[in-house]
Formats: sequence, C-alpha cells, structure tokens
Amino acid sequence: MLHLDDIASHERLFSWTDRLVTEVIEPLARGESAHYTPYDWRARAFGTPRPLPAAPVVLIEGVGAGRRALRPYLARLLWMELPREESWARGRQRDGAEQREFWDGWVAAERAHFAEDPSRPHADLLVLQRIAGYEVLPGPATTPGAGPEVTLSDGPSRMW
Repeated sequence: MLHLDDIASHERLFSWTDRLVTEVIEPLARGESAHYTPYDWRARAFGTPRPLPAAPVVLIEGVGAGRRALRPYLARLLWMELPREESWARGRQRDGAEQREFWDGWVAAERAHFAEDPSRPHADLLVLQRIAGYEVLPGPATTPGAGPEVTLSDGPSRMW
C-alpha cells in the first residue's frame, strides 16, 4: 500500500502526479519494485527512500488517487464516502495543533482540487463506514449488468 501523504508535501499538495508515475506506477507496471521518498510532514522534508515491491494488487490511498491523470493506470477506483467536515476533523485530530495552519490551507486546496478534477463520479465502488464495519456499494462509474471481472494472471497488470 502507498499513502499519498508520503508523495505530497507542503509545497506540492496536488502537484505530484509526475513523481508518482515515474517513481511508482511505471516501475510497478514493468513488474519491478518501485522506490519512493516519503515526506515527513512534521520535519517538512523528504526522508529515506523506501521500496514498494511489485504485487498483483497495489493500493494507492489518499486524496487525489482518482484524479484524471491517474485514472488510466487504475484497475479500480474506490471512493470512501465521508462528509468533508468529518474527514477534515479526523485529520486535524490526528495531526494536532502543530499542523493547524496546514489544515486551514488544506481545506481550500482540497475544495479547489475536487472542483476542477472530481474523483467520485468515476468511482467503481463506494465505501461507506457503518457502525459495525464498512458497506461497499457500486459506484457511479459501474456499468449495470457488467459481469464479474477477473485478473488474467498473478503478475502485475499491463497498462501499456
């Protein structure tokens, strides 16, 4: 799994697509391990490079994972359905007072991102948090009556 919080930075909240493609997606598409340099949000600096082994399924998690430029590379797009205010409150609680100024800027940046490049309409599945777990529903991009899809091998997906 790759968290997009490791790819983004204070300076590049949403301007990291090229880095994700060259450091992660392209090597994985070739069946090779990827290597990326995670960002430390408290130190405001990139850390030590980490490997991301090639696998039949690699989950990329985070805001922006379903952006227009990445959708051609995705096997599936899952959208976690959560009210914005609740997700922002969870982030603020996680990051504490130290990141208060960041969150003020983040809210505006996220709104602008989704206004220009919405992900939800392209989701194959919607994930809803319930009292006892999660419910997974067909997403807006699901074609009614489509049959089950299977992978053709245990190897990496071929995107080109």
